[in-house]
Amino acid sequence: MRALLCSNSRLFMALLVFQGATLIVRSDEPKRDANYPPPELLEKMKPMHDACVAETGVSEDAIKRFSDQDIHEDDKLKCYMNCLFHQAGVVNDKGEFHYVKIQDFLPESMHLITLNWFKRCLYPEGEDACEKAFWLNKCWKTKDPVHYFLP
Repeated sequence: MRALLCSNSRLFMALLVFQGATLIVRSDEPKRDANYPPPELLEKMKPMHDACVAETGVSEDAIKRFSDQDIHEDDKLKCYMNCLFHQAGVVNDKGEFHYVKIQDFLPESMHLITLNWFKRCLYPEGEDACEKAFWLNKCWKTKDPVHYFLP
């Protein structure tokens, strides 16, 4: 009986160690490879990105930092996010987001990802359109840091 308990204890410990290793391996690092973010979307958004950088004066470093590292406050970045939404035609002048329009804009490969974002970040808050755009991006990044990206 004691041998059975010892072997069960070892099995239990092995499972704990294995589960612990699994937790350590799991990461919230942004997914960046040849297929994600979708290259066709990045190409489609390049002219929008360039126009919004010129319009807002945001730095490429601020965009990259928010996209791949940490959430940070930057008024130019907030308005850059709003500009992208306007360029894509997915918000109105009040900064109200049209979820169906964003699904139409995005490649099908992102539809399930963004549906998950939308259901978790449904009602943007903010004093103006730039604040609302920032709130949405911050919520999406917080809820799904692996798939979130800012072009």
